Amino acid sequence: MIVDCHMHVWPDRIAQAMQAQRPAGMPLRFDGTLSGLLRTMDEAGIDKGLALGVGIKASTVGRTNEFIGSVPRDRLLPMGTVHPELSVDENVTSLKDNGIVGVKLHPLFQNLSLDDPRVHDILAALAQEGMPVVTHVGAGEDEAANQRGAPKLLRELADALPDLTLIACHYGGYHRLDEAEEHVVGSRVTLETSWPPTMAELDPERVVAIIRRHGADRVVYGSDWPMADPSAEMTAIRALPLTPEEIDGILGDNLARLLGLHAA
Repeated sequence: MIVDCHMHVWPDRIAQAMQAQRPAGMPLRFDGTLSGLLRTMDEAGIDKGLALGVGIKASTVGRTNEFIGSVPRDRLLPMGTVHPELSVDENVTSLKDNGIVGVKLHPLFQNLSLDDPRVHDILAALAQEGMPVVTHVGAGEDEAANQRGAPKLLRELADALPDLTLIACHYGGYHRLDEAEEHVVGSRVTLETSWPPTMAELDPERVVAIIRRHGADRVVYGSDWPMADPSAEMTAIRALPLTPEEIDGILGDNLARLLGLHAA
């Protein structure tokens, strides 16, 4: 089973606005709509994906979770949003009311830090609810953004909340692999492979070394759709000198096991 851990999706109107904004200075390769996402999944042969919603401000959390909660459950796992300016109860209630099963955290777009005590309190509650968290880790557009999502903070978060299922995007440190290797690789978190615009930019030998050191059974495939092409990212993973079992695990079996997913 092929499972993509990292697929952003927006309502049609917002998706059009995102095309103009070009998040993180990066052009979108696809349109960001739900219909576009499902079409891409069909074309790439992806069985299931994690549909990620990110509420930039506290005032958008409710609308974001309502939309993400509406995605078709046979293909997509709804990963909603929280915000530290809302209380723990408000965040958890918003997720539950919309049938959300997990959360996407984005220190850059949400202007929040992984070491914010409010974030810790929210994530501790999610751990009690059994909700996994997928989080951006690594570089942003300025030094303040760099610090909010630093690999060191991710490691401290993981150590502080041992019951939280935590998936670290971009091998634990987007454009900060040295720090990821120091603080995140080898830790208890699950690593995710996305590296927009493509992980083919990375040195394959270094990627394999990271995967083997961390444990290939704790690495999962993510494309970062619509910023990257899922088919190209799967091709890059299949080109790595790994065993067929390791590649199958990364492309879907590991995440299916972690989240209890089953083929439709």
